[in-house]
Amino acid sequence: MLASLVGASTFASIPVAHAQQAPSGMGMVRNFPEAALRGALTVTSANEARLNGQPIRMAPGMRLFSPQNTLVMSHSVVGQTFKVNYVIEQSTGMLHTAWILTQGEADAPRKSPGEVVDRNYRTDSDLIKK
Repeated sequence: MLASLVGASTFASIPVAHAQQAPSGMGMVRNFPEAALRGALTVTSANEARLNGQPIRMAPGMRLFSPQNTLVMSHSVVGQTFKVNYVIEQSTGMLHTAWILTQGEADAPRKSPGEVVDRNYRTDSDLIKK
């Protein structure tokens, strides 16, 4: 009896802040990395895909997240196209992580690949507002 009371008091003291909310569209807001871009992803095989119509290799251990933020096995969605936010691995150019978007997330503004400046310096013309 004493052991069950000790166990109950231990669980009662766990902070509620660690509880996860419902999936996006039902209260939870997913925070995407600032470097994440928006695009259309079609998985074509276990290690290859088409991103915005262009072929791309998926990095070993590439993670694809569902709208409920659970992992999706890429072989289970071969041939399907999704609107995603994604991150490309800088050193290899491979697809590292992608999040399948809910309609609400897809409607929110996000950078597209054409809007990315691919350099690590600024010029005077970058400071001029267009």
